[in-house]
This record gives sequence, C-alpha cells and structure tokens, in this order.
Amino acid sequence: MEFRISYFKEALKEPINIGGLLLSGAAAAYSSATGFIEPTLVLAGALVLEGAYLVTVPASSFYRKIVDRRSRHLLEEHRRKQRLELIKTFDPREREAVEYLSWMKKQIADNYKKFARITDEPPQLRELESTWEAFVDLLDEYRRRKNHLRTINRQTVENQLRQAERTAQFSEASTRPLHEKNVEILQRRLRTFDDIERSVKRVEAQLQMIENFFGLVNDQVVTMPTPEHILSLDFDSLLSSIEMTKEILQQTAPIMGQLDSLNREANQLRPSLAGEHR
Repeated sequence: MEFRISYFKEALKEPINIGGLLLSGAAAAYSSATGFIEPTLVLAGALVLEGAYLVTVPASSFYRKIVDRRSRHLLEEHRRKQRLELIKTFDPREREAVEYLSWMKKQIADNYKKFARITDEPPQLRELESTWEAFVDLLDEYRRRKNHLRTINRQTVENQLRQAERTAQFSEASTRPLHEKNVEILQRRLRTFDDIERSVKRVEAQLQMIENFFGLVNDQVVTMPTPEHILSLDFDSLLSSIEMTKEILQQTAPIMGQLDSLNREANQLRPSLAGEHR
C-alpha cells in the first residue's frame, strides 16, 4: 500500500487548529451563559475562519514543506516495513542472499569501530544501508522478470513465427491481413522477450557487483592503515550504477505488460487460424 501524505488531514490535526476550535467552543458556551453575544454568531464566525484555514493552509507550499520534512521519518519507516514484508515473499535462496548482505553490513560497521577505535561511522558506511535496500528492490525485480521469462518458450514462439510467415506467404488475399497481423505479433513477442532478457542480465550483474562490493569494503576496513582510508572506496560509482540500472528497469517496465498483451492477442488469433486450416 502506497504511503501518501494528506495535507488536509495534517492541517486539521495541527495544535493551533484544535486549540482554535476548542477556544471557539468555549466562547460560544460563555456567550450562551452570559448572553453577551448570540452563540450562533460565534459558531458561524468560527466555521468561516475554519473554512478559510482549511482552504489556504493545506495548499500553501510553505506548509507542505514543513509537513514533508516532518513526515519524512514516517515515510522511511513505512518503506522499511514494506521491504521487510517483501523479503518474506522471497524463496529461501533469495532470503539467504539478503540476510547474508545484512550480516555483512553489520560486520563492516563493527569492524570499522573496532579497528578505527571510534564510535561514529563515516557517511560512506552509512550509505551501505541504502545500498542494501537497493539490493532487495533489485532482487525483487530480478526474480519477477526471471519468473516471467520461464513462462515463455522462445523456441515455440520462433517455430510459430516461421509457420505464420509461410502461411501468410501462401494465403488468399482475403485472409492475408490476418496472417500478417499474427506475424507482426510474434515478431514483437520475440523483441520484447529479448528486451526483458537483457534487463535480467543487467540486474543479475548489478546484484553480483553489490555483493562483491560489500566484501571489498569489509576487506578494506579490516586492513585499513588509518580511518581515512575508507574514503578511497569508490561508493559513488556503485551508487551511480545502481541508479542507472533502476532507470533502465523503469524504461523497460512497460515491456512486461506488452508481453502479456501480445500473449493474449496471439491466443485470440490462434483459434481462428486453426479453424481456417481445417
């Protein structure tokens, strides 16, 4: 479930707003008891002010920045819980890889504090947490695409394409457009299959790179001559490659849906063609 901030609800819950409503209620009660002013006028004025408040404050960019900054930790906590729930859906081998990397992350932090004899971690080591999170997200994308490819028999599609091309070549003019459409669908299926396969290989290489980088960091921490030696590790290149891989996955994400659509189209056409052969 996506985490979304409701600026309207946040404005409603603001202490100043709640205090204003309570004060208005108290003023109306006081007016009713003393007869100083008509209570309905007090309540009407309070409603007008509340309406103006709810129209202007939630829409204010300044207020939204305050709420965003205040809610950032809630968003991070929400994402952390989502990621933990996601890990539970992994198979044992995938969970083992995640848990091993999590253990490595802790080992690196412990070893750094031990050998550097300091309690604070450098920013570079704190980036390992975001790298671990990226590993989990990429592993989920990898397994989904890999499982999708397993449902497709490429050799079968290639055989269907050759048969469809021959059928289209020798078919009558009235039915040729239908056969040509089938050829086009099968050709697109092969292209999308190749695109997904390339993305899977890219993610697989990225996952291996992250695992090996964690091992390198741990080796460097154990053998570093000074605490500053950790600065020589190329975290930027790793993080840049992860971002690039994510961008590629975002660009190829529609391909997954296209392949499903092409499968449905091919299945719809196949009975018609089979009927014609009879």
